[in-house]
Amino acid sequence: MSKIKAGIIGATGYVGVEVLRLLINHEEVEVTAIGSNSYIGKNIVDVYLSIGYENSMVCIENEKVIDMCDVVFTALPHGVSEKFAIKAIESKKKVIDLGADFRIKDEEIYSEWYGVSFIDKILHKKAVYGLSEIYKEDIKNADIVANPGCYPTSISLPLMPLLSSKLIKNNNIIIDSKSGLTGAGRELSTSSHFTEVNENITAYKIGKHRHTPEIEQNLSEAYKENVDVVFTPNLIPVNRGILSTIYCIKEDNVSIGDIHKKLTDYYEYKDFVEILPLDKITSLKNVIYSNKCVISVHENKDTLIICSTIDNMIKGAAGQAIQNMNIMFGIEETTGLKHIAPSF
Repeated sequence: MSKIKAGIIGATGYVGVEVLRLLINHEEVEVTAIGSNSYIGKNIVDVYLSIGYENSMVCIENEKVIDMCDVVFTALPHGVSEKFAIKAIESKKKVIDLGADFRIKDEEIYSEWYGVSFIDKILHKKAVYGLSEIYKEDIKNADIVANPGCYPTSISLPLMPLLSSKLIKNNNIIIDSKSGLTGAGRELSTSSHFTEVNENITAYKIGKHRHTPEIEQNLSEAYKENVDVVFTPNLIPVNRGILSTIYCIKEDNVSIGDIHKKLTDYYEYKDFVEILPLDKITSLKNVIYSNKCVISVHENKDTLIICSTIDNMIKGAAGQAIQNMNIMFGIEETTGLKHIAPSF
């Protein structure tokens, strides 16, 4: 069987080059084009030496990538991906958008949080939300997939099965998430300077982070009623990784054992979600450079405490995008994604 031809629009950002790095070792894929806005005509090795000269490719205009591939990965800021997705779908290509353009289903909510509107309303209705373990059957037949945000991935995977089974209450859900600096992207800002980040932990966008409506959308869909959350992200001085600590209230007569069994049973045959034994606590070192989400559950009286860890660049972005590609093309889901976290 011939290899899938993949193109990456926005290949020189952190997420885009992570997609490239993973696809280079994917036995079913050939990367045929990489696009950039800032590095047109430059070799990717001149931007990221780690890619290696044996994998050298010249960056072309983003628009030209579409005609050279079967599937397009768009790794762009919000409000930018949709025009490329429209062209790609018109050209009968499959699209996996790693930005925010297709994640929010309600246009009014999207406009409120992101300041832009839908361009093609019909295309938004066709887009499938790409939380791989939850929506696999829908992803199989999708032409366009909205790859989830990193924070929502770490939060939705543990909470959605519990909410759908009514094992926890749908109110008073408090989420404290800590993320590595790569989540802020490659462009430098004052808050991402070494001297600002090193030996420091900073909460940011308190009560107004753009992933909030995506989190609430997912949880509400699972519970079949509105779910509101209190979500606070924090920046920590590491390159990559997310630890989300989630506080919620168990329903009456629900034990920690019931919670653990539900999650263990739900994810038993899903390769990239691991539920730890009750006496274990997950940490970033469980997941770095892997496509795994590792979850541990704990309690304090009636309060359930969930710790959920992912690599924000892999399961929270590039890895999940490739997992979605595998599902869309009928490839074994773990192909190209079997890396495990290093021991130290």
